[in-house]
Amino acid sequence: MAAPKKNGMQTVWFQNPPVIISTASVVGPREGEGPLAKTFDHVINDPYYGENTWEKAEQRMMNDAVKKALQKASLQEKDIDFMLAGDLLDQIMVSNIAARTAAMPYLGLYGACSTMYEGLALGAMLVDGGFADKVLVGASSHYNTAERQFRFPTEMGTQRPMTAQWTVTGAGVAILAREGTGPVITHATIGKAIDMGQSDAQDMGATMAPAAADTITRHFLDTARSPDYYDMVVTGDLGVYGKRLAELLIKKSGYDLSGRFTDCGILIYNKAHDVHAGGSGCGCSAVVTCGYLMGQLKSGSCKRFIGVGTGALLSPCSVQQGETIPGIGHAVVIEARG
Repeated sequence: MAAPKKNGMQTVWFQNPPVIISTASVVGPREGEGPLAKTFDHVINDPYYGENTWEKAEQRMMNDAVKKALQKASLQEKDIDFMLAGDLLDQIMVSNIAARTAAMPYLGLYGACSTMYEGLALGAMLVDGGFADKVLVGASSHYNTAERQFRFPTEMGTQRPMTAQWTVTGAGVAILAREGTGPVITHATIGKAIDMGQSDAQDMGATMAPAAADTITRHFLDTARSPDYYDMVVTGDLGVYGKRLAELLIKKSGYDLSGRFTDCGILIYNKAHDVHAGGSGCGCSAVVTCGYLMGQLKSGSCKRFIGVGTGALLSPCSVQQGETIPGIGHAVVIEARG
């Protein structure tokens, strides 16, 4: 007997769509200078955020985003059934420490830059499945912590190729609930890890684009929907080159996303920022979704969108050993209620 809430091969639908009752976003100085600046709850003016390390600054951003999301929903930590969170640091230490501070039942996630959407999908399953009344989902990243771990410490001044992306400094948090006011999550399409043999850690767009295209195409097939059902199709952080590649792959599968396809990594920065291919990192899709995209739904500018969190599943060790990089893409459908 088929699973009753399974829709096709990789998609699930929610009988009682979970409500996004609150979101919060905290971003760094560069992100606060960009075109989406007014959509964020708080912009810090110092990458150290008053701490003595960048890692502690990222922890503080996550803590503040959690507090802000709870405050906006008039909730306390004890009201949350589960906290789902992740980041880019070894052993997802930012999220672990945030969970220690918040003292909520905690499930740590790692999906690289797809983590926020992985969390939204799993959180929606917990709520719709009757396992939770309220779930908090969060993700964070910091340019300097990610560069130090995955590439080269910024103090070295290493030249970055044009395919490289700028890790977003920011933390985003969403609270899902069984009842309440706000946009709802109606479907989730869980992606496959797809590896096309790309091994360049400075070209994440090429790594993630095939996975994003596969998930988006699979969603259309599973749901028998066409792209024009959605006002927007938004990927997490493919950047300029990855977006072009994904669009070509999707079109090759028979779906034209012209006029409705965009990317969080492209939206968040101005060209003057010289971020090369665009933004990336766990915090990229987290803050753009919790800020700009939620605002588009609430204002009526957008009725529904499909967001696809994209991630490159690598580690410093795997790259050093010559391993190729699998990509992943998880999709979530978010609609304005009423």
